This record gives sequence, C-alpha cells and structure tokens, in this order.
Amino acid sequence: MTDALSLCAERLAAGDPDRFAAVMASPPADRPALFALYAANLAIAQAPWASAEPLVAEMRVQWWIDALAVQSKQGKPVPHEIGPALQALPEEALRGLIAAAEARRADCHGEAFADEARLWDYLDATSGAICAAAGACFDAGFEAALHAHGAATGLANWLIALPELTARGRLMLADADPARLAALAREGEARLMAAQAALRSAPSAARVAALSGWQAAGVLRRAVAAPERIAEGALRSSEFARRLGLLRARLAV
Repeated sequence: MTDALSLCAERLAAGDPDRFAAVMASPPADRPALFALYAANLAIAQAPWASAEPLVAEMRVQWWIDALAVQSKQGKPVPHEIGPALQALPEEALRGLIAAAEARRADCHGEAFADEARLWDYLDATSGAICAAAGACFDAGFEAALHAHGAATGLANWLIALPELTARGRLMLADADPARLAALAREGEARLMAAQAALRSAPSAARVAALSGWQAAGVLRRAVAAPERIAEGALRSSEFARRLGLLRARLAV
C-alpha cells in the first residue's frame, strides 16, 4: 500500500468508521479504489464545516471541485496529500466526486431544506453519487440502483445526524415533526428495498459498491417504528448487531 493510500485508510478509519469497515469487508483487490474514493468524499464533506464563514467554507469546496476537474480533464493529480491515490479512479468516479462537491455547497450555508423533494435531491447528489461512483470504479453497471441505494443510505445517516444538525441549526428539514420524519423514513425504506431488489441480479461488484449502506435498513426501520428515537439520537444498533449485519451483507455479495 502506497503512502497516499495508507493515509486514505487512516483518515477514513478516523472520520468515517462505518465506510472503513465496509471497505475492510470488501475483496482485497477492491479496497484501494474504495479507500481513495471514500477518503476524497470525506475530505469534501468536511470542507464546509472547517469554517463558520460561508464564503470561506465555499472556497474550500470550490478548491476540490477545481482540483478534481483538472485531474479529470488534464490528468494532473489533485495537489493534496491523498492526491496520488486518486489518480487510479476512473473518469466516472471523478464526476461523482465533483457532483457531490457541488451539492456540498448547501452545507456551507446550512439552510433548512424546504421540503422532502429538496432533501432527496441533496441525498441523491451526495450519497447517491458516491455509491454510484463506487460502482464505476469496478465498471459494475446498475447505476440507477446504486444511486437509489446510496440516497436511501444517505437518508439513514442524515436521520442519525439530525440531533447534532438541529443543535447547530444546519441542514434540517423545515417544520419537521416526528410523524413527518417517520413518513420520510418509510419512503427511504421503500426506496432502499427497491434498490436492493434490483441489485440482486447485479454483478457482485455492484453489491460491493453498496456495502457501505449495510446499516441503512435497520436505521430506517427503527425510525419508522419509533420516530421519537430520532431526536434522542438512538437509531444506531449495538456493536454486536453492527458486526453481524456487516457479515451478513458481505456474505450476500
């Protein structure tokens, strides 16, 4: 493993342990691309939160957009510590990262989503694009199913993060009460189930790309059954259940 790739793994383990666990559950040959992709996504996702000034935060996001576009069009590596690891990513994966970065402009300003449609657009452009980009790393196809799987996973993660987002006054859903959030989770559950059904006939590479969403079904199910757990920050399962769930997801690849 190169120094840049080792750094990707280290940063992912520290900043996004669920995706790190999913990568480690993936076939060894698939790990370098996933480490690079997810580490870049993590850096992009963290950029808007590095400054309380929206203009400064947006400049950080724009840096990633520009650097990734230069690599995509000219082949020049991203001038960042993890940049060398990103050179192995295919064009479609780079486009997914750029799309996610463009959507992250919303994080810089932190305004509430006006309605569910706006939230779904954001989730599709961020988590959905990254899941599809993971599939593109292996030429897996099934882009629509991976987009949908990623967006539903993004909803699960957004619900987990909602208490902290609410405390910070950022990226909430306007006028959301428990019943409305439960309905949203129910829609997410339906989208996830449809995506999973489509991926059953996909090559194993597509299911590897979706491994990072192994907890989404349980999170959404708990949000539907007991929406009060959202505000309590109690949507996660136990460590034992997490490990068992990942094992089952890996065996289904």
